[in-house]
Amino acid sequence: MVSLDGYLAGPGGDLSWHAINDEFLKYAVEMLEPVDTILFGRVTYELMVSYWPTSHAKSTDPLVADKMNNSQKVVFSKTLEKVEWENTTLIRGDIEKNILELKEQPGKDIVILGSGTIVSALTELDLIDEHRIIINPVILGSGIAQFTGNLSRKDLHLNDVKRLSTGVVILNYQPKNKL
Repeated sequence: MVSLDGYLAGPGGDLSWHAINDEFLKYAVEMLEPVDTILFGRVTYELMVSYWPTSHAKSTDPLVADKMNNSQKVVFSKTLEKVEWENTTLIRGDIEKNILELKEQPGKDIVILGSGTIVSALTELDLIDEHRIIINPVILGSGIAQFTGNLSRKDLHLNDVKRLSTGVVILNYQPKNKL
């Protein structure tokens, strides 16, 4: 989820602008169906663990909550000491080595939710097979950027576009070097 001007979150981590409704939750369930592993950075992990394991999430968004709670989760962090969400592994070491090992394991797809620092690092290492950019119809002006650091040029091929009734547009890109 990003703003039109490329922010994952507004100032202070504000996410109140995310256009989430039943249509989006249906998309989220479909998107998570072929997934068995979810990657997070520390900030996104802390946000997700504060919501998805709660009784409120389980009663309000049961299908998404079930997938979020029962999937394998991997958190990349240099500062977290432990993780407490079920099915979660904390990795403090080499991101490239660990992702290559994860990709070699049998199973379904791996997805990154939010986690701009992780997305940026894996994009630079050419370890992302598909980018799904969910653009919300809002310009924030400042906040936490989608991509950080010094990325080299990455040419992408547009595979699909989906438009939701809220004005959200979902762009599905594949790196041209992976076609």
